[in-house]
Amino acid sequence: MSANSAPTDGGRVLLAVFAHPDDESFGPGGTLARYAAEGADVWLVCGTDGDAGTVDAEMLANYASTSQLRAAELCCAAQTLGLKGVDWLGYRDSGMAGSSDNQHPNSLYQAPMEEVVGKIVASIRRHRPQVIVCDNQFGGYGHPDHIKLHQATVQAFNAAGDPDKFPGEDAPYQPQRLYYTAFSAGAFKFLVRLLPLIGRDPHHFGRNHDIDLVEIMTWETPVHARVDVRRYMDTKDAASACHASQGGGGGGPFRLIPGPLRRRWMGHDTFMQGIPEPQPGAAMISDLFAGVK
Repeated sequence: MSANSAPTDGGRVLLAVFAHPDDESFGPGGTLARYAAEGADVWLVCGTDGDAGTVDAEMLANYASTSQLRAAELCCAAQTLGLKGVDWLGYRDSGMAGSSDNQHPNSLYQAPMEEVVGKIVASIRRHRPQVIVCDNQFGGYGHPDHIKLHQATVQAFNAAGDPDKFPGEDAPYQPQRLYYTAFSAGAFKFLVRLLPLIGRDPHHFGRNHDIDLVEIMTWETPVHARVDVRRYMDTKDAASACHASQGGGGGGPFRLIPGPLRRRWMGHDTFMQGIPEPQPGAAMISDLFAGVK
């Protein structure tokens, strides 16, 4: 679902780089949907096949493998969000930190960093985005694939404009802005307080109970951009629902938050500006393309 494409009208282009099928929807899906609806070309780089995720057996009835199912779910989500296409890096899901999946020879965790950077550089030069979005340095919730793609994306951002690095079919191109996803502290604090009241452990959140929300709260990063996505929450929810094998219905991983409260607290996607670093005391921005030429 990818093609060589640069905007023919000199318009806005955003490239999102995420590790797994579902990260684009459960994460900044509202932002991706908003910019796509406003006419920007929005492309996605997906790092892995999601094969380490658990899937209910009945969902695999019409698929040869978990990765095939996850690919179909991502195609559904990409169409729902209005993405122009997906670049698949083709690595195997590495699983959570310390799992045996980390050692699989085809995993993203085991892939040479230079190789991963080169693939992302190729996507940057092909699509020529002014703005790139990826996970933060903590990988959102500490997933090794998220952390590695963060590191690779930073390196690719800096290398894409250098003609001496990663020569290939497309001309060097230098994007202008790199943003990292930044979680909503209010929503996480609410979840940490809510979960024990309904018999759930905030130290073991998520489908596989391997996400520690209490620890994640200590990783809070600065927020430099706050994008209003309230009008696109339904689109985000519909894209999340495409990822049915990962519990994407009803708001995805935050479906425990009642709808009106979720819209209030999660109606804005928040980002940390990585490159260029914002000036001290700079005002909060509401548009990832602010200042872009």
